[in-house]
Amino acid sequence: MANIVAIVGRPNVGKSTLFNRLVGERKAIMDNVSGVTRDRHYGYGEWCGKFYTVIDTGGYVHGSEDIFEGEIRKQVELAIKEATVILFMVDVDAGLTGLDEEFADVLRRTDKPIYIVANKADTNLRANLTGEFYAMGLGEEIFPISAANGSGTGDLLDEVVKHFETEDLEDPDEGVPRIAVLGRPNVGKSSFVNLLLGEERNIVTDIAGTTRDAIHSRYNAFGNDLIIIDTAGLRRKSKVHEDIEFYSVLRSIRAMEESDVCIVMIDATRGLEAQDVNIIGLADKNRKGTIILVNKWDLIENKETNTMKQLEDQIREKLAPMTYMPIIFTSVLTKQRVHKAIEAAVQVYKNKTQKIPTSKLNDVILKEIETYPPPAIKGKFIKIKYVTQLPTHNPTFAFFCNLPQYIRESYTRYLENKIRQHFGFEGVPINIVFRKK
Repeated sequence: MANIVAIVGRPNVGKSTLFNRLVGERKAIMDNVSGVTRDRHYGYGEWCGKFYTVIDTGGYVHGSEDIFEGEIRKQVELAIKEATVILFMVDVDAGLTGLDEEFADVLRRTDKPIYIVANKADTNLRANLTGEFYAMGLGEEIFPISAANGSGTGDLLDEVVKHFETEDLEDPDEGVPRIAVLGRPNVGKSSFVNLLLGEERNIVTDIAGTTRDAIHSRYNAFGNDLIIIDTAGLRRKSKVHEDIEFYSVLRSIRAMEESDVCIVMIDATRGLEAQDVNIIGLADKNRKGTIILVNKWDLIENKETNTMKQLEDQIREKLAPMTYMPIIFTSVLTKQRVHKAIEAAVQVYKNKTQKIPTSKLNDVILKEIETYPPPAIKGKFIKIKYVTQLPTHNPTFAFFCNLPQYIRESYTRYLENKIRQHFGFEGVPINIVFRKK
């Protein structure tokens, strides 16, 4: 990636607010509580015809023994290494603090351009209070801004884009398949994504709810170019009490809605639970390609030859009639069948986007209809003349007939099964509509 802007600083100075301002949407969760952001969060912005990547980071606390603050420090340091330009954010209201000075010592190790961004300078009086930050002896210039209302951000970006070497006029993620990794808390989503990317991209702990934002990562390996989205764990509404978790859930659902394929992870030691069914049902309702990934398979003891088959049958029985999804048993810890999950996701994406020629479709499906025609209703015979695939984002087939209102749901399922039997579409929900001819 070129033209990368990293927003760094101590906790609760408004980094996520500025991130949302620069990318033009509310992607990062914001709250008055410090430590909301944990992982590196990427987004894209454009200024004066130049496209750039923005990295939001967690608040840097030097020397803390807190497990999350220690992991956040690693993420911040990785963001600094990646960045083309660094925005060191401070708070005009709080003034120069010890945490700011300690972080300034960290930034002195880099030779990259640094701008001190003095946030919450909503008025001229507040803007005049930024002089004390010169005491750090750091950065090319101090910019008083208000991330909340956007004042001063234009002048800041005018200076930042001067360091960009290339002009990227398009979103680099446009048209790239999006794979969302969903599931309940603590099923191994972040560990799975980290293993695929080959780096500690997302913070992993044994504490449920570690991931909060939906974290987008670009995956390029084995000829595949994908965007993999790690999401926060989805719990039942009755279990969600904190505002931060509420917004985390909203981000997860939004990531699912924007994705092409969903990998729903479940815990092999707990089996398919009610919340897993809810998540899979949500993906099906939104007509997303779906794969079920049964993680922690290494923890299942006394496995026999047919243990996997028995569990798969149990899962399909509980999910009926949503039985079109591939089920893969894996262990992120032992790296067992992890890449098979990505191969399956790529195949499901291809299934989702495949178009069947009308002539081929009619040659095959009309013969099946002739073998088993729709049952007559009230003495009226239903004649299906032809079928075609509509030019929609999800596989949709239109059957033209004389009496579409009399087609029963059981016959619709029969047609869906025949389409899957002849043309695949594994992992993809199929829409079937009937129109009067």
